[in-house]
Amino acid sequence: MKQQGMVIPHEHGGWAMVIVPFTMGMMTGNPQWMHLFLFLAWFFLYMSSYSFLQMMKKNANRHRFMKWGSIYSSIAILSLIPPLVSYPPIFFFGPLLLVFVSVNIWHVKHKIERALINNLCAIIIFSLGGAAAYLLGGGGWDRTMAMIVIYNVIYFMGTVFFVKSVFRERKNKRWIVYAQIYHVLSVLIPMVLGNPWMMIGYVFPLVRSFALAGKQIKPTKVGIIEIVGAIQFLLLAVILNI
Repeated sequence: MKQQGMVIPHEHGGWAMVIVPFTMGMMTGNPQWMHLFLFLAWFFLYMSSYSFLQMMKKNANRHRFMKWGSIYSSIAILSLIPPLVSYPPIFFFGPLLLVFVSVNIWHVKHKIERALINNLCAIIIFSLGGAAAYLLGGGGWDRTMAMIVIYNVIYFMGTVFFVKSVFRERKNKRWIVYAQIYHVLSVLIPMVLGNPWMMIGYVFPLVRSFALAGKQIKPTKVGIIEIVGAIQFLLLAVILNI
């Protein structure tokens, strides 16, 4: 990437969280053309927030991060106008997003952005994108919307545990046990919530955790595993009609 080139997030998990919850929410409701504008707004909100958070973290190239963050924000706002005009209740997601984004900013300012609570807040933000897509597609503030958020939060928090267990916490046996316990519980939660078939979507992460946690794995391989896991989770959620 050139020094003054575009600011593009490089985390596989981030891209998966932009796409998977939104698509799940859209497909659970009724897909329509207005979803295209909402997704563009969601996509560029992610790009802009990434740029601004990077600007807060790094002393170098702040002008570059500010420039691209502003460009992405402008595109996001313009893209958001048609969905808001079409369905004004989407506006109510704004205050919720601001609350969780403020938590992310606080963690970045204090240089503890790898804290679990910060990861959880980021995942909730992405999961709310699925709720917004569902609402735009004719859904309501109902149990289905709650399940879209909950199932995505459960799944992507599992990816946090897994990624830490093969990188930063690879030699921490206690963390590996925590990660494996989390994945066992994640398989059981759909049954408790009254949708036992959704347990299938969490089997892959469970197997992944027990097979690979604590092992040294190349980042590229981890990225591929995460992409495969996210795809299977999305397909199963749509097929099983949460």
